[in-house]
Amino acid sequence: MEPVVQWVRTSWTKRSRGGDAAARRNAVPFAFHLPAAGAPLIHQVFMHEHEGFRPHGETRAELPAADQVELRQVGERLRVQLVPDASMMPRRNRRPPVIYLRRGEWVRWQINYRSSGTCPCGHEWSYRLDTLSLAHGEIATDAFLAQPPYAVDERAYLR
Repeated sequence: MEPVVQWVRTSWTKRSRGGDAAARRNAVPFAFHLPAAGAPLIHQVFMHEHEGFRPHGETRAELPAADQVELRQVGERLRVQLVPDASMMPRRNRRPPVIYLRRGEWVRWQINYRSSGTCPCGHEWSYRLDTLSLAHGEIATDAFLAQPPYAVDERAYLR
């Protein structure tokens, strides 16, 4: 199994839910160039409201954690299922079907959350949008900037 993974995680508070602040938040990218080629690879990019949504990241040559994404080789294909963060709301009782990727294919999976008391902002609601781009096998470093062959939108209404 040789997945290439990019997690883009954007977090904010109610201060960025409307007006100019929301426009800045909504303008942040949900995909970046990969810093290296090869597989397995995890590239994480974080953007936080309290840092002006400036991207910063890290790269590791390893498989993703089983509590974040379930991967299983099924013949020549890779079975992919994002695992929602159990500590965040809302709960996902109805889930989209798994994705089966052939070598060279990839999926973009988006999911959002809200939480209380888990950010530097104190006890007000905080929000997070996670975008998982995951390829089966090595791909070009700019592949995730294109339209994905598979897209899953698991974003929910966040109050």
